[in-house]
Amino acid sequence: MTDTVLRLAGITKRFGSLVANDAISLELSRGEILALLGENGAGKSTLVSILFGHYVADEGSIEAFGRPLPSGDPAAALAAGVGMVHQHSTLADNLSVLDNVMLGTEPLWRPVSRRREGRARLLDTARRFGLAVDPDARVARLSVGERQRVEILKALYRDARVLILDEPTAVLTPQESEALFATLRGMVAEGLSVIFISHKLDEVLRVSDRIAVLRAGRLVATMAARDTTKSALAEVMVGRAIPPPVTKPHSRGDAVCVIDRVTMHGERASARLEGASLSLHAGEIAAIAGVSGNGQAALVELLCGLRAADEGRVTLGGRAMPADPAAWIAAGTARIPEDRRDVGTIGDLPVWENAIAEHYRKPFASAGIVRRGAARSFARRLVDRYDVRGGGIDTPARALSGGNMQKLILGRALSGGAARAADFLPTLIVASQPTWGLDAGAVAWVHQQLLDACARGAALLLISEDLDEILALADRIAVIHAGRLTPARPARSWTLAELGLAMAGEGARDAA
Repeated sequence: MTDTVLRLAGITKRFGSLVANDAISLELSRGEILALLGENGAGKSTLVSILFGHYVADEGSIEAFGRPLPSGDPAAALAAGVGMVHQHSTLADNLSVLDNVMLGTEPLWRPVSRRREGRARLLDTARRFGLAVDPDARVARLSVGERQRVEILKALYRDARVLILDEPTAVLTPQESEALFATLRGMVAEGLSVIFISHKLDEVLRVSDRIAVLRAGRLVATMAARDTTKSALAEVMVGRAIPPPVTKPHSRGDAVCVIDRVTMHGERASARLEGASLSLHAGEIAAIAGVSGNGQAALVELLCGLRAADEGRVTLGGRAMPADPAAWIAAGTARIPEDRRDVGTIGDLPVWENAIAEHYRKPFASAGIVRRGAARSFARRLVDRYDVRGGGIDTPARALSGGNMQKLILGRALSGGAARAADFLPTLIVASQPTWGLDAGAVAWVHQQLLDACARGAALLLISEDLDEILALADRIAVIHAGRLTPARPARSWTLAELGLAMAGEGARDAA
């Protein structure tokens, strides 16, 4: 690893008064995996967006393989050998693997696509890097892990020699993650270089050669992975020691929400449930593990009043609940949606209006007129209590970082519009991916808020694709696959391997 393949010198990027990247200089060597870490809002996404041509730096320069890399031109980045696999799939579901890989690689004026040559090249690339694939498979029928394999092949097909992986294991089972790590080892053995972005510190230490840490837009540390620890990395990322969440003594109470043999139909797999049953108890955290798209969305919509069951029934506090979000909120349901930007907040509205969005009729409105003074006062208390940073209560919600947006949503859910947080306790908390994409400090903070609410007597349903999170928090765990929910078992009775197999639809056992 002596040849420098990528050199960033003095990269600075400003958005108004915000300095997202502040004179960052980095180098990447041939056959090296460099992990890029930092809190939410630290500047990681901005930096790799500049590298891949999505943004133009205000200052600084980039060299790829000894030649200047033009600014703001993704095509130039691809031509220079820089590829990027985004956190969320960018593949066309209705096309085949081969069509997706070849898309954009041929001139528009070529009358006939050279599919035979493309197929041979794809299969040769797959063989070289150990990425088995069926060129004729329709992407819509592939698993999440298989889709990611295609995303990587798409970059390698274009002769990428530097590969940027953004949160590559966020939606993978443990077995799929292991397969990805084996792929990475094969790629670096072939001379590929990788920039690896992840919030999972264990896998960062396992996979990377070096680690670069950003904080508040600045490069604050670079180190060899073998010379550091998980706790040391977390402290460098946030600039302080992160105390682990504390589980307070609590006992399981009565069932407050019961899902009884519920079936929900839908065109997409993510919208379906088949005979799902689950009871949620006061003072208990029940977690649902599963690969994204296996019915979690249908379960959340059911428990937030957005959809009705086609068969079976769901009760809250012994009362059958309608498909009416307002009724669920009035009954004490706190909702923390997976999509914080498009579902959890209204980006163009200020923080104070988002803070009362679920409770504006009562107590923040009278005769259809919002009581702005009371609403703004509530928002200030929420912002202070939940440490929402980003410019104050008049800041548009879209301007907040992911972590601060999640704090706003969590504060709104757990406060229930009450004048004092201590005056309100949700009956049921539905938390879907509550720490998705958050840094170590924000994750610990969110976990503590959920544990505290549960210790006070709330029932919590945690839906997460992060098995470490589930095993750390849950009292009971169920697995969802293809809309079918396994019986919930005590968390201590599951192993990581069993969870991974159950998530893939294999090896699930009945409850003990």
